[in-house]
Amino acid sequence: MAKFTKEEFINGLNEMTILEVNELVEAMKEAYGIDPSAVAVATPVAGGAAVEEGPTSANVILIAAGANKLAVIKIVRDVTGLGLKDAKDIADNGGAVKENASMDEANELKAKLEEAGATVELK
Repeated sequence: MAKFTKEEFINGLNEMTILEVNELVEAMKEAYGIDPSAVAVATPVAGGAAVEEGPTSANVILIAAGANKLAVIKIVRDVTGLGLKDAKDIADNGGAVKENASMDEANELKAKLEEAGATVELK
């Protein structure tokens, strides 16, 4: 396995979603018996400039349900509270699953849908 520098590790963390970082923390707990979440990782700021924050909310848009459409329909129903027919229509034709969701919630929902085989976009 190739070694990488501290800077490469931090840059990699900056590109991860919250869900991916959480999975990394859990893997480190299992592998090393430590809790790295107790240590805060700060993003370096070039020249002391203020960090530009990204959007605070997003719309979760289903592009395609994929091969496991039944699992996607179930997730859509759980999240939206829609009936079977309406959830199936979203799975078949795509569309908004959740609007104005917080970024954490949107990323979590996106991960669930992608795990079920769907193609999802955040807008």
